[in-house]
Amino acid sequence: MMTVAHGPLPTGMPDGWPIGSYDTYLQAQQAVDHLAKSEFPVSGLAIVGVEPTLVERVSARLTWGRVLGTSAASGAWIGLFVGLLLTMMSATPGVAPIAIGLGAGVAFAVVTGAIRYAATRGQHGFVSHSQLVARYYDVVCTPRTAQLGRDLLAAFSLKSPSTTERHRPVRKVSGGIPADHD
Repeated sequence: MMTVAHGPLPTGMPDGWPIGSYDTYLQAQQAVDHLAKSEFPVSGLAIVGVEPTLVERVSARLTWGRVLGTSAASGAWIGLFVGLLLTMMSATPGVAPIAIGLGAGVAFAVVTGAIRYAATRGQHGFVSHSQLVARYYDVVCTPRTAQLGRDLLAAFSLKSPSTTERHRPVRKVSGGIPADHD
């Protein structure tokens, strides 16, 4: 998907009414693609993740061996790159610049990795990856084209029973019209 900006992007919450609600971001994207292919004026649309939650998934225990091993591997790649650059710029060909770059990269990365890990004093003893996820995604539209958007999405097959039967309180959005009002 390509994003092309025409002028400054608006900030803050979008103005408009929800015209479709989807369980995944991909489904919301596909709904917007459907509207675009239907010649709907998409410039007033927004995909809004509702009830965002930060999820941190723990993947491994962090130990000195893991810290030093991953630091050495990272340093080896950087050192190899620097060594290859030195070899290309060197007047005398050979493997010495590669070996020097590789050794220096590994040594530097292991020392800095050990210092960073020691500074935490074991307070963060695991490896994790964070992700921001939403409970569901609303496609929001300007009020003047909302009914047309709802009509086009009504026939769209991506709405699963869980999204069409979602029970949630009526929310107010910009314009003062209840979001679930048809």
